[in-house]
Amino acid sequence: MSESVVLWSGFNLFVLGMLALDLGVFHRKSHEVGVKEALTWTGVWISLAMLFNLFIYYYFDQEKAIQFFTGYIIEKSLSIDNIFVIIMIFSYFNVPTSYQHKVLFWGILGALVMRVTFILVGIELIHKFHWLIYIFGGFLVVSGIRMITAGDVKLDPEENPIANFAKKIFPFTTTFEGDRFFVKRDNRTWATPLFLVVILIEATDLIFAVDSIPAILAISDDSFIVYTSNVFAILGLRSLYFALSGIEKYFRYLKYGLAAILVFVGVKMCIVDIYKIPVDLSLIAIVFILAISMIASLAIKQKEA
Repeated sequence: MSESVVLWSGFNLFVLGMLALDLGVFHRKSHEVGVKEALTWTGVWISLAMLFNLFIYYYFDQEKAIQFFTGYIIEKSLSIDNIFVIIMIFSYFNVPTSYQHKVLFWGILGALVMRVTFILVGIELIHKFHWLIYIFGGFLVVSGIRMITAGDVKLDPEENPIANFAKKIFPFTTTFEGDRFFVKRDNRTWATPLFLVVILIEATDLIFAVDSIPAILAISDDSFIVYTSNVFAILGLRSLYFALSGIEKYFRYLKYGLAAILVFVGVKMCIVDIYKIPVDLSLIAIVFILAISMIASLAIKQKEA
């Protein structure tokens, strides 16, 4: 068995084990996740990511470790914007807080499958067609500019084409049926609104992956580094959601920071053949931009208060 197979198999077994432990032991019964529990789990996932980063440092080298950490920071910061959209979806459907963890679990499990497909395909394309890196870079610059100019997100799930497609396949109940996604009635299988929420969260992640995957490919073209940093960022998304839920109003300038990060990474990709920005400088720039946007948000909010 090759070294690469051992690494990939070992990591994926670890992820599956943690997911089984999460849903099968700690969250076997649907319950409302409090801020204390959410912060505890957020700390657990961040600690695991840093321990894995330490493994990368000793197993590979310092450069790979910096690439992992930079990719993790990018994915983590972009996922915060994703969280705010998820908050709006839950609010729109009035999803009970006790059901939200289960919905996020299955939504993120599907997101992991989509992400690994995007990553492997994206890296393979860049290796075979180097000129695609300019297209990815230009796309990120445009995405960053649109994030600033688009204004506030207007959520209308009823107009989502994926949701409309699902309604053509399944009959949907009008109310929640506990925390179930499907119920049997009159010898027919009915989907519940909770299943529709899962679909919308999957669709939301798909949209965000279009930005985040090219962004992390600008940091590293090592599929293992890109995949693992992405997975660790996604695995902590559920606990981060419950920790941030209700305080999104304090981060009004965060989207400008995220937009600046997308533009910076896009420019980095576009000029890679002229000047390759060192990954450690990229890390410093990304952390600086993120910190400034969050500090500005908190400062303005405190001044208004």
